[in-house]
Amino acid sequence: MWYISDVVRRLEEEGKVLNLKKPLKDVYEPTKWLLESDKLGKAVRFDVEGKKPSCVGNVIARRETLYEILNVKGDFEAYEKLIASMSVKHGDSWYVEENFWEHYVRYEGSFEDLPAIKFFERDGGKYITSSVVIAEASDVKSYNASVHRLMLVPGKGFAIRIVPRHLYRIYEFNRGLGRETPIAIAIGTHPLALLSASISPPYGVFEFALASYLASSKVPIVKTPMYGLPVVAGTSVVIEGRITEEFVDEGPFVDLLSLYDVVRKQPLIKVDSIYVNKEEPLFHVILPGGSEHKILMGFSREAFIWDAVRKVVPKVVKVRLTNGGGGWLHAVVSIEKNHDGDSKNAIMAAFAAHQSLKHVVVVDSDVDPDSPEEVEWAIATRFQASKGLIVIKDARGSTLDPSSSDGLTDKVGIDATTPTKERIKYLKPKVPL
Repeated sequence: MWYISDVVRRLEEEGKVLNLKKPLKDVYEPTKWLLESDKLGKAVRFDVEGKKPSCVGNVIARRETLYEILNVKGDFEAYEKLIASMSVKHGDSWYVEENFWEHYVRYEGSFEDLPAIKFFERDGGKYITSSVVIAEASDVKSYNASVHRLMLVPGKGFAIRIVPRHLYRIYEFNRGLGRETPIAIAIGTHPLALLSASISPPYGVFEFALASYLASSKVPIVKTPMYGLPVVAGTSVVIEGRITEEFVDEGPFVDLLSLYDVVRKQPLIKVDSIYVNKEEPLFHVILPGGSEHKILMGFSREAFIWDAVRKVVPKVVKVRLTNGGGGWLHAVVSIEKNHDGDSKNAIMAAFAAHQSLKHVVVVDSDVDPDSPEEVEWAIATRFQASKGLIVIKDARGSTLDPSSSDGLTDKVGIDATTPTKERIKYLKPKVPL
């Protein structure tokens, strides 16, 4: 089924959900419990005082949960599935259309009654962090689904952060025609729909078609009553509205690197109607900079790095975007190489696969990228800067990096692999028992 509640119910059966009995205030308290449940490796369910529906967070904060939903056994099977989802031609066979009103009723309240959260002290307002925004890409006769943070603007609607990608293109196209952009906002949608909306396939490829491939099943789709926009039928809350030409202050907001983003003028969303699912609706709250945020943003980039590196080296053993790098800026790649130049090729392939990447460390297959201590050991014992250091000055990187200059950054690759002719010097000791 395509309900987030089905995923949460399964986690509850496995003892992986922290259920809070006392309602929380919508300022800071959810942050405390999202951080706590993340440390425990659990999802968390809670209510917010005076708001509805109930909330859930850290649903896919663990790689193991994502793999269970994807029905795969490990990294490479997951990467292959994700890469394949972007390359197949989906046509119209990926979905089955159902009646909207069989799934939804009108929400009894206004947009200000939804559980938007103020997470940190300098936040510019209360935020919705799991919102998937669906808009028609009329210039290519398709749709686009992408994840955008929404800041509550009391009495007016929501400020939406739009980066210069696909929704921005749609918005600017409509502005050029002198019209607003009708949208549907899906909150509490199935994790595979949320993951797909985080991937950024080529413009014109509708992200929910990728979700169908990832799930190996057709996606039940409903068309919203006002604008006829496609939404996954199991979505908990659906908002119809318009991205207007009015601009308001948006931010500060804590980004993927656990740093405050700047205040910008961003478009205002006017809300037209709100609907809630008849089944158990759960309002998904994603902690900014938390594990769930990192997995949703970074997992597809891990897959892209793996796919690029495996084309230039004999074998890729593991790829990790590290927690310390926000699951975004730093990667560790373990490989098996035949020639000493393989590791440098791996570094360059990784940079090409993920534009935001800032540092890459390449290690041998006997070093686990999930262990910062092992990676540091490899750098300490197998790396010489005069031979294994690659520095690329003023390359395009991530605007999230505060040390960059408007997105221009120096990139560093570290070859911490053993020389092929001297491997005996670098053997790890083993106990033959």
